[in-house]
Amino acid sequence: MRLVLQQFLSVDGVSQGPGSPDEDTSDGFARGGWFVPHLDEAFERLAATWLGTADAFLFGRRTYENFARDWPEMGDHPNARILNGLPKYVASRSLTTAGWNPTTILSGDVPAQVAELKRQPGRELQIHGSARLGRSLLAAGLIDELRLAIAPVVVGSGRRLFPDGGTAAGLRLLHSETTPRGVAVHVYESTGLPEYGTYGADA
Repeated sequence: MRLVLQQFLSVDGVSQGPGSPDEDTSDGFARGGWFVPHLDEAFERLAATWLGTADAFLFGRRTYENFARDWPEMGDHPNARILNGLPKYVASRSLTTAGWNPTTILSGDVPAQVAELKRQPGRELQIHGSARLGRSLLAAGLIDELRLAIAPVVVGSGRRLFPDGGTAAGLRLLHSETTPRGVAVHVYESTGLPEYGTYGADA
């Protein structure tokens, strides 16, 4: 399976708490819900298309607990059947049980376990949110594709997907589009380490 990282971001790179004010208030974050005003039907159709290519999901603990709380209660929501029914994996050092079936807890050497999952047949193993997990797997060279949905807002504080001091990575743009409410969608393929050059140097 291909490992795909899907993230909602602000223009200043914040990934924390996009969906509601109380989604993730860790470290005193009080600006949650910044992505919601920019949702529209075009983006929801695109997100549903992405979801339809998943054969399994991978989460960090915090995102898993939020999804496990909310999605079983979604009833007839068109995405509920996919999220509730497909295999789920959660990377956690603290969880000992996970009730959102079918779920497998990954602990210990998570990158090695994810590499083994990638060798299994299937289309996509998707990471939704879970920025810290995504960063660690990008550093390990395991992310095949990044789907970044960038809302037209500067949040000003909060955890960022790519903080200072993070691992460098080369990317190749596969697709881009903008929704009517201004979400800029960029789909990238990982290419390993970035290239560097000097402007104006002779070829």
